[in-house]
Amino acid sequence: MPPRKRANGQAELFGVSSTKQIQDILWKAADKLRGSMDAAQYKEFVLGLVFLKYVSDAFAERRDQIADSLADIPENRRAEFLDERDEYTSANVFWVPETARWDYLVENAPSGVGELLDNAMDAIMQENRALTGVLPKIFNRDNVDQKRLKELVDLISDARFTGHGDRKAQDVLGEVYEYFLERFARAEGKRAGEFYTPSSVVRVLVEVLEPYEGRVYDPCCGSGGMFVQSKKFVEARAGRDHTHDIAVYGQEANERTWRLAKMNLAIHGMDPVGIGDRWANTFADDKHPDRRADFIMANPPFNMSDWARRETDPRWRYGVPPQSNANYAWLQHILYKLGDRGSAGVVLANGSMSSKQSGEGDIRRAMVEADLVACMVALPPNLFRTTAIPACLWFLTKDKTPQGGKALTDRRHEVLFIDARALGTMVDRTERILTDDDIAKIADTYHAWRGTKSAKAKGQTYENVPGFCYSAKLDEVAAHDHVLTPGRYVGAAEAEEDPDAEPLADRIERLTRELYAHFDESRHLEETLRGQLGRLG
Repeated sequence: MPPRKRANGQAELFGVSSTKQIQDILWKAADKLRGSMDAAQYKEFVLGLVFLKYVSDAFAERRDQIADSLADIPENRRAEFLDERDEYTSANVFWVPETARWDYLVENAPSGVGELLDNAMDAIMQENRALTGVLPKIFNRDNVDQKRLKELVDLISDARFTGHGDRKAQDVLGEVYEYFLERFARAEGKRAGEFYTPSSVVRVLVEVLEPYEGRVYDPCCGSGGMFVQSKKFVEARAGRDHTHDIAVYGQEANERTWRLAKMNLAIHGMDPVGIGDRWANTFADDKHPDRRADFIMANPPFNMSDWARRETDPRWRYGVPPQSNANYAWLQHILYKLGDRGSAGVVLANGSMSSKQSGEGDIRRAMVEADLVACMVALPPNLFRTTAIPACLWFLTKDKTPQGGKALTDRRHEVLFIDARALGTMVDRTERILTDDDIAKIADTYHAWRGTKSAKAKGQTYENVPGFCYSAKLDEVAAHDHVLTPGRYVGAAEAEEDPDAEPLADRIERLTRELYAHFDESRHLEETLRGQLGRLG
């Protein structure tokens, strides 16, 4: 039977089983709506629509579950249970008023889809405190093509986000949301740095830290990618039932990005309350002043010079960071937030590893001497579309002891250096990603060094690898003036012996002959030129 005829690729969605295909088709359709809309507003517009579909689908799914459980109850009493709000909120499902449900919107779209969508967003925010002020009400503006908007609503309706084996609609919609975030990051270039960290970099942080349970914090959370990846890690390693073993907290200074983060957490089934009821600057207005975290992951703005600095701030335990650069303000804020056995992973510009300007070298020395630096990773170039500045990873910890029953390797007064600059694969002319094997190589090296449970399960033990990793004592780091660039410590990679290679003595003799031949040729050329010039003179 041929597919029903639909506009803008809708026919393609019938029979489509690949999430990737759905993502691509939706992106192409959504891209047509941009028109004269500002790029940042357009991002909020499209992701807001995807979020609305998610909350409606989740509500409908929960409603069906309740209906199934009421099979033995008289029909005239079922309605009151179906409309019992607690039956939804207790299952972490947002309450969706009738006029905001997707079926209602589709049915009434011909009468004015933009106004319906704005009203739906407003109704959901009024009924769900966690979403107050979060959802965009920008669909009924003059710069929105209402005809194309209706086509996109129809397209999302036809996709249904189902038919993917035993995967929930929530999972598929979550992937669509992440896919759109990545596409917007590609489209916006440098401006995207405030809301998007490349997924392979986020995965390195998560895989190294292994946040199985506890409090996870991000002081500059962007669109919430660190939190989402932490949940995925727990789900993959411990199972879906353990995803609530972690609680997420953080904040974001940009209003639009804060909205994206709230929606991103909610669409992945995570509580968005942890990132506050309002956007705020971490240095000027810490939304979690008394909270300490088990794990901290962050990608702060590189080399930020415009930040709220107070010299008397209690967070500056290792030295007052300069106004000209907030790198060491971020590091010290993160250390201040760590629990007694907490660990952190931070993405920073390479200059943070060696800078001595404005007292930064003294702050770094104090942090190293306090034994807070666990591992430094030099990243390969081209991982970030948003900046050409070379980047590195700082891994900090409050406790390098065996930690009792964990039986970790005692790494007090040591720092692990990993030079990962040779890793990664170029996916196009300008962008590199870290593959699964690359991420595993970095994470496994750290786990073997630390002697974690996961390393022991794999039978891994640590050893220095020339050109890649080296465990340095603090006195070695002091000898390098507390510069933390991995290349200074790991040395050069050992060259593999080629059985067919030319013997070294023969090679030296051959190169010497070639060098003399070049000298002779140059001398001959010089004499020829002198002779010709002499004749001309």
